[in-house]
Amino acid sequence: MNKKYRTIYCGDVTESEVSNEVRIAGWVENIRDHGGVIFVDIRDETGTVQIVSNEDTMFLHLTKESSITVLGTVRKREEEDYNPRLKTGTVEILVTSLEVLGHAPSVLPFEVMTSPNVSEDVRLKYRYLDLRNEKVHSNIKLRSELLKYLRGKMDSLGFTEIETPIITASSPEGARDFVIPSRKFPGKFYALPQAPQVYKELLMVSGFDKYYQIAPCFRDEDCRSDRTLEFYQLDFEMAFVEEEDVYQVGEEIFYDTFTHFSNRKVSPRPFRRISYQEAMLKYGTDKPDLRNPLEIIDVSDIFSNSDFKPFRGSCVRAITVCDIAYKPNSWFNEIVDYAKSIDMPGIGYLSVFDRDTFKGPIDKFLTLEDRQKLIERASLKEGSVIFFIADKQEKMAAKQAGMIRTFLGQKLGLIDPNSYEFCIINDFPMFEYDEETKKFDFCHNPFSMPKGGLKALEEEDISSILAYQYDFVCNGYEMASGAVRNHDIASLKKAFSLVGYEDTIVEEKFRSLYHAFQYGVPPHAGMAPGIDRMLMLLRDEKNLREVQAFPMSVSGQDALMGCPSELTEQQLREVHIKVR
Repeated sequence: MNKKYRTIYCGDVTESEVSNEVRIAGWVENIRDHGGVIFVDIRDETGTVQIVSNEDTMFLHLTKESSITVLGTVRKREEEDYNPRLKTGTVEILVTSLEVLGHAPSVLPFEVMTSPNVSEDVRLKYRYLDLRNEKVHSNIKLRSELLKYLRGKMDSLGFTEIETPIITASSPEGARDFVIPSRKFPGKFYALPQAPQVYKELLMVSGFDKYYQIAPCFRDEDCRSDRTLEFYQLDFEMAFVEEEDVYQVGEEIFYDTFTHFSNRKVSPRPFRRISYQEAMLKYGTDKPDLRNPLEIIDVSDIFSNSDFKPFRGSCVRAITVCDIAYKPNSWFNEIVDYAKSIDMPGIGYLSVFDRDTFKGPIDKFLTLEDRQKLIERASLKEGSVIFFIADKQEKMAAKQAGMIRTFLGQKLGLIDPNSYEFCIINDFPMFEYDEETKKFDFCHNPFSMPKGGLKALEEEDISSILAYQYDFVCNGYEMASGAVRNHDIASLKKAFSLVGYEDTIVEEKFRSLYHAFQYGVPPHAGMAPGIDRMLMLLRDEKNLREVQAFPMSVSGQDALMGCPSELTEQQLREVHIKVR
C-alpha cells in the first residue's frame, strides 16, 4: 500500500520538508503545556525536533524518555520562536497521530539531558539512560568512527588484521591476571590476556610481516581515571625491523589520527625523543606534559654540605619560575598547602629581588658561593622564584618535583588547552629495584631486548642495563607502549633469571615462545596505542569510563549487570572450586 507520508529521522526535519507529511520516531525529551497548546521535543540519534498539538488528550500520560512514533505535517515556526540551538529549530511538526511504543515511568533516576552531572555510580547503574545523553552518546559514536579510521590507516600501511584468543594461559607479564577455572581439567586455569604479547610474537615467527588488531586487554588491577579492568588497544607488530621503523609508524598513526579528529595543534613529526633518565630529571615523570614549559633541575651538590639539615645529603630538585616574586604571601601559601596534600613536609622557595637580595626562610643558610651557583644554574634574575623539593630517595624527590611542576603550570596558566604535544620516551632501564621486596624486577615489558644483548646481561651491573623500550606520551598521558622484542632464547632466559625465574619456569610459563624461537625467529618490534586514551584526549574527558559503552565503576563493580556476583554451589562444583 502506498503511503502519502515519508518516514524520516528527527534531525532531517528541516525547511525542505515544510508542508510534507512525515513520520518520526524517538524518545520524549521535554514536554511543555502552554495553555492548551502542547509542545514536545522528540529526540533520536540524529537530533531533536519539536512537535505541537492543540489536542491535549493526545498527550495524556505521556512521560519523558518514553519512545513514541508521530505522524504529522511539517510547518515553519514563527521567526520569534526559532531555536538556534537545533538544526531543526526553524520548523515543527503539527501532530496528526501519536503512538507510545515504550512507556517510561514518570519518575526517572536522573534527567537524561544533564546526566554527566549525576554521580558515576548512578549513571553506570542506568547506563542505557546515561547513553541517551547527547554528549555521552557522541563519545561512543566517535569511538566507532575512530576504530573505522584506524583500521583504514593500518590497512593502508600494509598490515594484516588477525584476531588472537581471549582465553589463554596465565603468564607473568607485570600485572595480575583474570583467571578462569577449567571444568574439564580439575585444578587448572585459563586466563584472559593482559595483552596479545605472546601471540603477536608467534605471528612474527609464523611469517606474517605486519600484524594488527583492535585488541581487548584484561588486567585485575585497581581502577583509576586512566585505567580500567578491560580496555582496548591498537596492537601491532612488525618483522625484520628496528626501533626507528616502529617510531615512524607510531608517529603517522598518532599525527594523522589527531589531526583528522581535532582542529587543535598537533606537534609535528618526528616527535621529540627523550630518554627516561632525562624525563625523570627535567619533568619528574616518564609521562611528561610538554605543554608546560617549566623544567626541573638538580641542585643536590649545592646543598650536600649545607647547614640546612633537611637538604643536606638529600636529593634536591628545583624549579625556577620567572616574574612571580612580587605575588602576595597567600599565593605562595596555596603551593605550600598543595605540597602538604601530596605528603611533602613542606616546600622551600626563594624569591629573587636582585643578584644580592634573596628572600625566604632558606636564604640564611646560603653562602655567597651558594647564591652564585643557584643564579647560574637556575638562570635566576630579578622577579624569579626558585622552588625546592628534597627527599632522601631520588625517586621520591623526582616524583614530587614533577607534581609541583604540574601544579605550578596549571596555577600559572602555562598549559595550552588547545594543543597536543607528543614525545617518545625511550632508553628505559631494563630492571628496577623494588624497595618493598628488596629485589630487582622488570621495569617495563619483560620481553624487551636489552641494549647490548646477552653480553650486557652477563657482564654489566643489572641497574645500568637499558632496554629497547619506548612509550609514546601526549599531554601527560602514556598513549602507547612498545619495544624491540628479545628474540634470543639465551638472552630471554638470562633476563628472567636476573629477577628470580629459573630456566624451567621460563620454559613452562612461555612454552610457546621458548619452542617457537628455536625455529628461525626474525627480529621484530611493535607497540600498542591505547584506543580509550586516544578518545579520552580527543574528547577532553577526565577518565576512560566516559568513552566506553559499558564500563565497570572505579571500584571494579558493574551495578548494571550485577557483577561480580556469587555462583551457585553447583556451578562451583563443576569447576572444582571451594570458596574459602
